[in-house]
Amino acid sequence: MEFLNLTNLLSAVLTLVYGFLVLTFLRGWHKLVNFHPNKSTPITKVSIIVAARDEEQNITGTIEDLVAQNYPKHLTEIIFIDDHSTDRTAEIVLSYADQGVKLIKLNEDRALNSYKKKAIQTAIGTCSGDFIITTDADCRMGENWLATIINYYETQHYKMISSPVAYFEEKSFFERLQSLEFLYLIGLGASTIGNKQPSTCNGANLAYEKKTFYEVGGFQGIDDLASGDDELLLHKIAAKYPDQIGFLKNRAVIVYTHAKENLQSFLQQRKRWASKSTRYKNKAIIVLGVFVWVFNVSILANFIAGLFIPGLLLVTSYQLVIKLVLESLFLWDVTGFAKRRSLLLLTPVLTVLHIFYMVYIGIAGNSGKYNWKGRMVR
Repeated sequence: MEFLNLTNLLSAVLTLVYGFLVLTFLRGWHKLVNFHPNKSTPITKVSIIVAARDEEQNITGTIEDLVAQNYPKHLTEIIFIDDHSTDRTAEIVLSYADQGVKLIKLNEDRALNSYKKKAIQTAIGTCSGDFIITTDADCRMGENWLATIINYYETQHYKMISSPVAYFEEKSFFERLQSLEFLYLIGLGASTIGNKQPSTCNGANLAYEKKTFYEVGGFQGIDDLASGDDELLLHKIAAKYPDQIGFLKNRAVIVYTHAKENLQSFLQQRKRWASKSTRYKNKAIIVLGVFVWVFNVSILANFIAGLFIPGLLLVTSYQLVIKLVLESLFLWDVTGFAKRRSLLLLTPVLTVLHIFYMVYIGIAGNSGKYNWKGRMVR
């Protein structure tokens, strides 16, 4: 009985704190004001940088969207960096040279663990723009994407701007589940920026000043880690300019990409994302991540123990209901912004599966290797 009471108390405390965190995230999301661009004439020279490896199936759409941007051509530079592709990626990029698309090929004399950071840093070292925007070679964006980002920059003068990313063209139930979960992640990152405590962003839609990139030392100190060209750079810039990080809340700047087709590739991606947490300098972010992991472990542990101690199944149900309700409140706003509220029907399924996923990835993402673009990296 004493064990049951102690477990009930601990579960109640974890659930209460988790609820407070989700409501804090919701408040951060509400602090972000929908941005409406003005009609001023842009003056910023921008360099769009895209690292690409074996993307012949997707890269044409990305290039077409970039060259079709409604932004002055004399202020636009588009640079693709070919990361040792074994397909026609470089050939396709070169076919757009007459439209101002530039190609750089990586050519190192030694193996690296962070080819993407090397690609981006190489492009920044040669680009002519004062403002850098990164995206991926399998992304799609609307024609006002660039103009809206620059208008936001020239209006707000942020050092770094995170913008939304979403999945689209889902072909299966599994991909739709990913779309909902990914919107949750994007919303969480946005909300931490709204609360002036930036924690995460996505390199598929990230912008920053070139001078600021060099002020914080670029990728120095994080260049031995394969991932982290986005999130770890965000932390470096936030440490120097804590109030100069913005999230652009405008549907016109949503960048679209595809979910993973199978569980294996999904887990490899999430292990890569989770691996960055070992390099966080901000202890508050580490504590937050550990707490969320412990909360999910408690639900799983209560369920397993409840198979033998029936009273704990009731505790598990309480935790699940509270988790579902609070996360649904948050997702209501985020999916509304992305015009994907139909995905909310999947929330009960995601709530349960997310527990197992969080427990697994919290362990696997901080140990061992993972596969990325055909390379096994640590």
